[in-house]
Amino acid sequence: MSRRRALVATAALAALSFAPLAAQVPLSEYAARRAALGATLDSGVVLAFGAVEPVNFWPTFQQHASFLYLTGFEEPDAVYVMVKRGGQTTETLFLPNADGRTKRWVGNRTAPAEVAALTGLPGRVLGEFQPAVDSLMASGLPVYTISDVQTYDYARQDSLTKGKAFATDVSRRAQVTMTSLDTTLARMRATKSPAEIGLLRRAVDASVAAHVQAMRAVAPGCGEFEIQALVEGTFRRLGADGPSYGSIVGSGKNSTVLHYMEDSKVMQAGEMLVLDAGAAYDHYAADVTRTLPVSGRFTQAQRAIYQIVLDAQTAYVAKIRAGGTVGASDSAGRAVAAEGLAKLGLIESVDAKYEGPRCPEGCPQYMLYLWHGSGGHGIGLNVHDPANYYFGNREFKVGDVFTVEPGIYVNPAIFDELADTPANRALLGDGEVQGRRRAHRGRLRHHRAGRRAPLVGRAAGDRGGGEAHGRAGAGAAGRRQVRAGRAVR
Repeated sequence: MSRRRALVATAALAALSFAPLAAQVPLSEYAARRAALGATLDSGVVLAFGAVEPVNFWPTFQQHASFLYLTGFEEPDAVYVMVKRGGQTTETLFLPNADGRTKRWVGNRTAPAEVAALTGLPGRVLGEFQPAVDSLMASGLPVYTISDVQTYDYARQDSLTKGKAFATDVSRRAQVTMTSLDTTLARMRATKSPAEIGLLRRAVDASVAAHVQAMRAVAPGCGEFEIQALVEGTFRRLGADGPSYGSIVGSGKNSTVLHYMEDSKVMQAGEMLVLDAGAAYDHYAADVTRTLPVSGRFTQAQRAIYQIVLDAQTAYVAKIRAGGTVGASDSAGRAVAAEGLAKLGLIESVDAKYEGPRCPEGCPQYMLYLWHGSGGHGIGLNVHDPANYYFGNREFKVGDVFTVEPGIYVNPAIFDELADTPANRALLGDGEVQGRRRAHRGRLRHHRAGRRAPLVGRAAGDRGGGEAHGRAGAGAAGRRQVRAGRAVR
C-alpha cells in the first residue's frame, strides 16, 4: 500500500465514530437463560466446562460460546454445575483460586468468593469439584452435559476436550449415562435478544468500516496481507475484540478457495479480490464478504457475474419473513443464479444437469458454480451460530439473525473432476465455451450480515445496490452494500 493511500485510509478512519454502547447482556438475562434450561429438565445434574488456559502463546484465551451464554464468565478453567431435584435448583461455579504468582503472570483473576457479585452464581474452589461430582453421581440423578467445544460445527468429532475426557472417565467409573443438552441449548441460542442484537450491530458496524477502508486501499501491487492488517487493525481501533474468524483475503486464483487464509499473495491488475472478514464485539460475531476489482473497475465479464450474485441475493431476501421457510428463499436465489448462468452460456439451461456419483439422477449444472447455495448461516456468539430455521419445519422466526451470502465461483479446474461421460463431454463444450469460463474466472460473493431490519419481511433501505467499485466509489455506495444485512424480529 502506498504511503499516500495509507494516510488517506488513516484520515478516513479517524473521522468514524460510533454511538456509545447501549446494549450489554445483563445478569438477569443470563439467569433467565439458565432458568429456561433448567425448566426443560424434571431433575438432574448439568455439567458445563469452560475453556481451559491456553498452552500456547497464540491465539489467546477465548471462552466457549455455550458456557459464556449461560454464565457470562470470561476466565479460564471454570466449571458450571446445576442440580435440580425435588423442584429445587442450585447452581455453582467452580473456578481456580489464583495465587499471587498467577496474578503476576496473567493479571487479576476472580476469586471464588467474589464471583457471585460478577455473575450472580455462588463460587467454590475448583479443587472441590471432583468430590462434589462424585457425590452427585452416587445420588442416582440423571446427568446432562454441554459440550465444551468452540463451535457446534465440530461437536460430534470431539473426543479430546477436558469436558469430554471428564465425562468419559466418570461414565466409566460410576456407570452413569450422560445425555447431551447441546440441541436444547442450540435452540435457545437461536433466538437473539435485543441486547444480543445490539452487540451484533456493533460488530457489523466495525466490519463495515473495515471493509470500506479496504475498498479504498486495494490496488495492483498491494499485498493480501496488507489488506488483512488494515481490516483487522480497523476492528481493534473501533473497539471490537478483533476478527470473529480467520480473515479471508484472496486474490486471483486464491479467490475461489472458500476458506483461504494464507493471505500472502501480491495482487495483480485485472484480478478480483474476495474479502471475507468480520469483527467480534463483546464476543458477538459479524461475517461480511465482498468481491472487489483490484484495478478499481470490473471487466464486463466480471460485472455480469457480480450482477447475478446481487440479483440472487435480492431474490432470497425478498422471501424472508417470520413464518417463511429457508427453502423458499434458497429456491428463489438458486433460480435467479441458474437463469443468469444460462444467459451467459456457462450452463446449457436452467434445468440442465451433469452426471456425477453424488447425484444418481444428475446434478444441476448451476451447482458447478453455486457451491454453497444462495443462503447463509446464523451469527451470534459464534460466526456459525444456531438459527431457528435450522430446526423443525425450517422457518424463519422472530429473533433470528443470519447472513445471506450467495456466491458464484468460476473455476475451470472443477470441470477436470467430472466423470468422462457423453453428457459431461457435451457440457464441457468447444473452445468458445471454455473461453467464456476463463473470461469469467474468479469468485463473486455478495454478503449481507447482521443488519437488523425494522420490520419482518422486506426492509426499505436495506438493500445493497449497484456494485462495489474498489478504489473508485468506495465511499457511501460501498458502505451501503457492506452494511446491508438481515435479522428477523
